[in-house]
Amino acid sequence: MGRYLVLAIAAAVLNAGAADFATPGGPAPANLDEVARTLDADGATMELLLSFGTSKGGSAGHLALGLRDANGVEQVRSANFYADRDPAHEHDRYTEALMLSIPKWEYLYGTSSSLGPKASFGLDYGEVYKRSVVGVRVFGVPRSERDALAAYLDRMNDDYRDRAHDTEYQRGEVKYRYMDLNCAKTIGSAFRYGAGYAGLEVKSAPRMSLRKAKAALNANTPSEMAVNLMRELAARGYAMDAVLYAKYPASPYVDPHEKEVIAFADLPNRIPSVISLDFRNDAGAYEDYDNLFASYLLHNLGRYAIVVDPRETALRIDRAKVPMPYEDAASRAKADAEADSKGFLRRLLFRPSGTRVDE
Repeated sequence: MGRYLVLAIAAAVLNAGAADFATPGGPAPANLDEVARTLDADGATMELLLSFGTSKGGSAGHLALGLRDANGVEQVRSANFYADRDPAHEHDRYTEALMLSIPKWEYLYGTSSSLGPKASFGLDYGEVYKRSVVGVRVFGVPRSERDALAAYLDRMNDDYRDRAHDTEYQRGEVKYRYMDLNCAKTIGSAFRYGAGYAGLEVKSAPRMSLRKAKAALNANTPSEMAVNLMRELAARGYAMDAVLYAKYPASPYVDPHEKEVIAFADLPNRIPSVISLDFRNDAGAYEDYDNLFASYLLHNLGRYAIVVDPRETALRIDRAKVPMPYEDAASRAKADAEADSKGFLRRLLFRPSGTRVDE
């Protein structure tokens, strides 16, 4: 082994050891294995992972799908934001697949990536250092259905590598598009076409429209897709609960690829919004019925809240409660969202009936 290679390895080890908590190369949270074992013992077979938004306006967030494989390991399937064929992303972003496959606890709390050095911290791994994530855990999904979902997502990767055009799930070339073949559409398509969820609506962008506003109105949003999927899953008799993986509030990391120099700790942490006037509202000030319903539904289904204690940099279960059955949770969320949206519309001073998932 050459002298310079030895020095480079030694420097990498020293830098990794010196990295701050909640940054790439930093230490994992204490108690991660213990908390992971506690949640894994519940036996969920699938998980919809709905990430919060990090921008001041138009915070749609992100939707990924966790599937437990034949070995009992949960792999998160997540659409790759940088698989868009933009030459600017080829040098320093991971672009080899449209649908990434990432171990669940790496996706949430990892500080290094199995995808390699081009993976995006806070997006492909270490999500909670950048934003909160709500996991909707699903129980009793048979292996045949999970295998069908995984196979369809693998097929999307084949289509991406082959530069396929005009598939049943996508008009034009198969590549990531924020307002077309995005995270919500890829996951929804896997359920509709791969697992046979024929009643699930998956929108398609207008064939010849160049107007962003028109394309946006036809875009699939993560929160809307998650709510529609929960309805479909409940109709099939699958039990569900929700886990809030709360954002670590003190990450000093600044993504060097972003134009705006801002630490993860200072980014907004907004419940993902459907396309509505709430895009202009501040975080925590949503008034739209659909946004209120989604947030209240997730709270009503809530079982755990997981936090990283900033003083001890340790993971712990901050809250545990008995979740409502889906039908009760949805009925309660509907009534509360209707009442509260009317109260907000009238600009009344009132105490909201519902409770948001992040409260």
